[in-house]
Amino acid sequence: MKCRARFLASGGIRWQAAQWKVAQWKVAWRRVAELGRTRRAAAAVEFALCSLALVLIVVGSAEFGRLVWTSEVLQEAAAEGARCMGLRANSCAASGVYNAGSTTTYVVGVATARGVTINAAMVALNNAANCGGAAGFSQVSITYTFNTVAPVLLASLVAGLSLPRSACFPNSN
Repeated sequence: MKCRARFLASGGIRWQAAQWKVAQWKVAWRRVAELGRTRRAAAAVEFALCSLALVLIVVGSAEFGRLVWTSEVLQEAAAEGARCMGLRANSCAASGVYNAGSTTTYVVGVATARGVTINAAMVALNNAANCGGAAGFSQVSITYTFNTVAPVLLASLVAGLSLPRSACFPNSN
């Protein structure tokens, strides 16, 4: 009993609590120091470094796919427009006579229906073109500037990439 009374009177509980807090801080700092030496920390750093490259590869692949798809849609629209103009189909001609306004509207409609928005200023028509050294062709040319959706990641495409597409079809007589 005397020891217990003397311990309490001397502030032993406070001293014991202070020692406990110091021990807790030592354990916490030891854990922080160990974190720098563990494999888990190395894996986290490696993932952070590699994830940037992985994101660039994924976004770059998606944008390259969009570029190729856009190019194909423009080529198809030009080919369909040249065919329509060469055959003087109802979509591109009025009463069997070539009509530039109808043909332009048709080409813009084909591209827009497939997801690539173009306007009439991007379409050039020639109903008396020379293609491959031969005369008597209808030619549709589309000039489009591809803009990326990720300009920060793909700095080389910030200004856009020009995609000129052209197609010819023989005129029907």
